[in-house]
Amino acid sequence: MKIAFLFPGQGSQSVGMCKDIYDNFKEARDVYENASKILGRNIVDLCFNSSEEELNQTDNTQIAVLVSSLAICNVLNKYNIEADVCAGLSLGEYTALIYSKYISFEEGLKLIQKRGNIMQQYNSQKYMMAAVIGLESKIIEEVCKSIDGFVVAANYNYSMQTVISGEKEYVEMATSKLKELGAKKVIPLKTSGPFHTEKLKEASLMLKEELEKVRFLKGENIVLKNINSQEYKAEDNFIDILSTHMVSPVRMDKIIKKLEEMEVELYVEVGPGRALSGFVKKENKDLKVINIDNLENLNKLIELVKE
Repeated sequence: MKIAFLFPGQGSQSVGMCKDIYDNFKEARDVYENASKILGRNIVDLCFNSSEEELNQTDNTQIAVLVSSLAICNVLNKYNIEADVCAGLSLGEYTALIYSKYISFEEGLKLIQKRGNIMQQYNSQKYMMAAVIGLESKIIEEVCKSIDGFVVAANYNYSMQTVISGEKEYVEMATSKLKELGAKKVIPLKTSGPFHTEKLKEASLMLKEELEKVRFLKGENIVLKNINSQEYKAEDNFIDILSTHMVSPVRMDKIIKKLEEMEVELYVEVGPGRALSGFVKKENKDLKVINIDNLENLNKLIELVKE
């Protein structure tokens, strides 16, 4: 069975996420413990005992979601459940690269801590992001261009859902127009930065300096890039790709199509939430999809792979 692991990004977090997996598996607890030692902070406390406000801070969110996803991977490894191909949404691309050993666990954690710190500086109530459901991306792009202010398409989640990002007043103006044009829903996201837009150009340069310190490895799995859905190759310039990634739209819609072309038989969302599972099912309801963020679904996957 050809398996894809999909790793969630920022916005999937919630206090207590994946705790029953932590409680039931030493393999999961080991990852949290090792991460806490490497980073010099209590990741268990952050994930399970913090407030939503604290967890939603970008510098906390990114570490918490990353560690939660990798902890589940360690449990799946115990049952010899491995990915043939990986992808992730924004932050989730780093999870995919760490899981696939393009970046070591220790260097990856430190890099994401720095990435979160850099992006936290650009959090502001001036900005917002919102998911637009029920309209094609071309219509959304045209509406954004028609607004005399900063608002752009930032995440292309699937063919009928696109996230817009920008200054709050202009996102709200775009929202009104999009509803008039037939958008089924517009949902504000749990973020407050102009992520994956040109407004993070300075942040991408700061991240590039950190990326230059990282030792990139050969890797063991196929990982698809957010920027264009193509596979990472050994000869790629990871530093340029990942710094560009911060200011470029996320093309999850293209990634889903690419995975279908690769004839993936089972899509496993590894980590908190079920957003990516939903994107896959919306694109093709016949695909076999499961999200692993609790013990019940983990057991379902184990049984499914045994069949």
